[in-house]
Amino acid sequence: MPAYLIVRANVTDMEQYQQYMKLTPAIVEKYGGAFVIRGGEKVVLEGPDAPERIVLLKFDSIDAARRMYNSAEYQAAIKLRQGAADASFIVMEGVE
Repeated sequence: MPAYLIVRANVTDMEQYQQYMKLTPAIVEKYGGAFVIRGGEKVVLEGPDAPERIVLLKFDSIDAARRMYNSAEYQAAIKLRQGAADASFIVMEGVE
């Protein structure tokens, strides 16, 4: 069953965060993931604005998303994000 990794990031240092952003596509691809949303224009249709950067990735399963997140490559990338953004990562099962 597909799984979606939802990331909400409050970026405080975009220059440093861009270093992290350069590393992540290859890591995500290596573990079978794909970016669905990676920033971009956001329009709030209802409720309060969410000022965080929103990223959505699709994986084949929750386990695939976990393997990517727990990989040595991604754990090294996280170190570049630290101090540049506070983030929340949630993975959820999707529908076929």
